[in-house]
Amino acid sequence: MGTRAPLPRELRKSGWIWLSIGLATVLLWLSLFAYPDTRDWWQARDLTINGWFVELRTDAATNLMKVLHALGSAWLVRPLRLATIVVLVFFKRWRHVFGALIVFAVVEIVVTGLAQAIGRPRPFVEILGSWQGYSHPAVPVAALAATLGVIGQALVPRGRLRNWSMAAAELVLVFLIVARVYLGVDHLTDGVVGALFGIAVAEIVFRLFVPDAAFPVNYRRGSSAHLDIGGRRGEAIKAGMADQLGVEVLEMKPFALEASGGSTPILMTVSGDPETQLFAKLYSTSHLRADRWYKVGRTILYGSLEDEVRFTSVRRLVEYEDYMLLRFNAAGVPSAEPFGIVEITPEREYMIVTEFLQDAEEITTAVVDEAIIDDALLMVRRLWDAGLAHRDVKPANVLIKDGEVRLIDVAFGTIRPSPWRQSVDLANMMIILGLRAGPDLVYERALRYFAPDDVAEAFAATRSVTVPSQSRSSLKVLKRTKGLDVIERFRELAPPCEPIAIQRWSARRFWLTAGAALAIALLASLLWDNLTTGAFV
Repeated sequence: MGTRAPLPRELRKSGWIWLSIGLATVLLWLSLFAYPDTRDWWQARDLTINGWFVELRTDAATNLMKVLHALGSAWLVRPLRLATIVVLVFFKRWRHVFGALIVFAVVEIVVTGLAQAIGRPRPFVEILGSWQGYSHPAVPVAALAATLGVIGQALVPRGRLRNWSMAAAELVLVFLIVARVYLGVDHLTDGVVGALFGIAVAEIVFRLFVPDAAFPVNYRRGSSAHLDIGGRRGEAIKAGMADQLGVEVLEMKPFALEASGGSTPILMTVSGDPETQLFAKLYSTSHLRADRWYKVGRTILYGSLEDEVRFTSVRRLVEYEDYMLLRFNAAGVPSAEPFGIVEITPEREYMIVTEFLQDAEEITTAVVDEAIIDDALLMVRRLWDAGLAHRDVKPANVLIKDGEVRLIDVAFGTIRPSPWRQSVDLANMMIILGLRAGPDLVYERALRYFAPDDVAEAFAATRSVTVPSQSRSSLKVLKRTKGLDVIERFRELAPPCEPIAIQRWSARRFWLTAGAALAIALLASLLWDNLTTGAFV
C-alpha cells in the first residue's frame, strides 16, 4: 500500500529545466516591459548590441545574413510543419499530431498576442531585412523554434539522435537570431526570448501530453490503439502484475492485434508449476477518447438506437468490462474468466487480466457442426433472456475450445439493450455460422431457440453498418467466389418483414451534427488561411 504507480508521468530533470526556462521567460517579459527602470536598461543594452552588428556590416556578410534570415520565412516553416503532420498521420501517431497542433497554437497565440500588447518598435538602426508588426517577441524565431522542437520530439527517437537533432535546432536558431540582429530586424532579446519560449512550449507539451515512456517514437504502421509494451511501460506492467496480482511475468508480447481496435491485447507467460499463460488488455486515455468519439460518431450517423453514454475515466472503462465478464458468465454465456485489474498509471492506464483460452480456435478455422451451431445460438438466447447484448459479435470474438463455444471481448456489452440491438446480435451470430455451415442449416437450427418472426426482424434490421467489418469481408469473398449471398438467403428463408429503419433523430443528434459541421467548416477555414496568408507562422 502507498507505493508509486508502476508508470508515473514525470517531467524528469530536463523537463523541469525547460519548465523553469518557460517561467524565466515570463519573468524576463515582466522585467523588460512592466517596470520602466529595467525596461530602459534592457533597451540600452539591446541598442548597444545592434550598434556593434552595424559596425560589422559588409556586402558579403549582408548577403549571407539575408540568406540566413530566410530560415524564419513562412515558406520554410510552413512546409516543415505540413511535412511533420503528414508523417505523423501516415504512421497513425495521433497523440503526436495533437501535441504538435497544441504547440503551434499556443506559441502562435501567445507570441502574437504579446507582440501586440507590448508594442515594442524595431531597433533604431538601418533595417536591411523584411519585417512586419512589432519587434518583441520575434514571431518568426518563435515559430521556427516551436517547429524544430516538435520535429525533435515527435519525429526523432529518444536518445543520442534526439540530442543531436535538438543541438542542431538550437544552432539553426542561433543563426537566425544573429541574422535578424545583424540586419536590424530584431533586438537580441527579441530573438532569444522567442527561441526559448518556442522550444520550452514544445518540450513541456510533449513531456506532459506525449511522454516517451508511454508514446515512444517509432515508424511501425499500425492501429493507433496499440500501445508499445516495451521499455518503461513493459517494466511497469511486470511490476504492476507482481505488486497488485502477485504474479511474476516471465514473457509478454502483443497478441492478435489485427482483431483489436479498441485496446492493446497482450499474451503473458507467468511463473508457476507448470508455467501458464494469461491474456490482458491494456487501456489508456487514448482508448477512452476513441470510445467517446466513436459514440459521438454513431449518434451523428445513426441516432440514439442504443446506450451511447460515454465513460468518465479509463478506470470506469476497465471496471465496466470486468463487470460485464462476470455478468456474461453468470448468465451461462462462457467467456474468459477475469483475474483482476492492474493500475499502470492512475486514471490514465489500466489493464484487465483474464485467463488465456489455450488451444481455442477462431470459428473461421474450426469445424462447425450442428452441436456448435446449437451452442452458439443458445448463447444468444441466454443473452436475450438475461437482458444482455454483446454488441460486437464477429468471428474473432467467437472461439471454440474443447467442443464448446466461448464468446469473448465483452467490452461493448450492455445491460437491458434495445430490441434492435438484440436482433443485431442474433443476425451477426447467424451470419458467422452461415459462412461456415450454410444459411439453410443455420436457419433450421435457429428455429429451435427463436421464433421465425424473431429471425425475420433480425435480418430486417441488418445493414452493412450493423455487420462487423470482419464478417463483411468474408461475406464479400463468399459471394464473389461461390455466388452465395448469405444475408439474402436468410431473408428468403424467414417470413416476409419490412426493413426496419435504423435512423433515429433526437435533439442531441441534431446539435451534435450541427456542431460537427461547424467545426469542420472552421477547421477548413483556418487551414485555408494558413495556406494562403501564412497564419500560424
